[in-house]
Amino acid sequence: MPSKACLSTEGISDKEALEKAKSWDGIVGKDFVKEVTCTQSFTWDPTGEESKTFTVEGTDLSKDDYKPTEVHKLVAFDLGAKRAIYKNLKRHGFDVIVLPANATAEEARSHKPDAIFLSNGPGDPSALSYAHQTVQSLLSDFPIFGICLGHQVLTHAIGADTYKLKFGHRGGNQPVKNIETEKVAITSQNHGFASDKEKLEEMGAIVTEYNLNDQTVSGMRLKDLPVFSVQYHPEAAPGPNDATHLFATFHKLVTEEKNKKASESPS
Repeated sequence: MPSKACLSTEGISDKEALEKAKSWDGIVGKDFVKEVTCTQSFTWDPTGEESKTFTVEGTDLSKDDYKPTEVHKLVAFDLGAKRAIYKNLKRHGFDVIVLPANATAEEARSHKPDAIFLSNGPGDPSALSYAHQTVQSLLSDFPIFGICLGHQVLTHAIGADTYKLKFGHRGGNQPVKNIETEKVAITSQNHGFASDKEKLEEMGAIVTEYNLNDQTVSGMRLKDLPVFSVQYHPEAAPGPNDATHLFATFHKLVTEEKNKKASESPS
């Protein structure tokens, strides 16, 4: 088992630090999301000023050249989200309404969104039963994209499991291979839990990506629904930027679903 440690800025003695380390009971089963999520819903950057891409002398230095022609309304569940995620969603054609992690499915529906997003965050994904239930009730009605903890919450929402890694994945040099495209991306990762591959497949998910270092699941999608997720951070700031295309992929998926529903609706 990995050793415990205590880091402190409070000037405590070595003995006190040792006792704190010994008494710490770890993160398994702990819900830390409730400590970092927003307390009420809000619209992210309604003017677009905070989400502008960086430019030098008029040259757009955005990470991809996708130019959405349609704006979609998105409800994002804040499980401890990074600002860079919201910026990327805004840049890729989404008006983002952020909800607390414990918001209900009914509240999400009340905003009449075109899609749902599940953010990154801390702690053990198995402890977030309220989020599992909410996402489960939204699955069949909206396109959904999950990142990191959002990927793990989605795993539980479809009835699969997660487990604690012996050594977490940390850093911006994690190689991930996409099984469907055969492409390898260098990704940013920061997590201590992983989704169970066999359980995902048992529940009807398709594992799309895996970590080349230890073969753990790095991405998945559902067979019959417009739902997908990744274990890494495509919004990494600073880089790597190999996976920023996923925001454009999500926008295209939502556009396709909207057009499909419109064509099926009686005129």
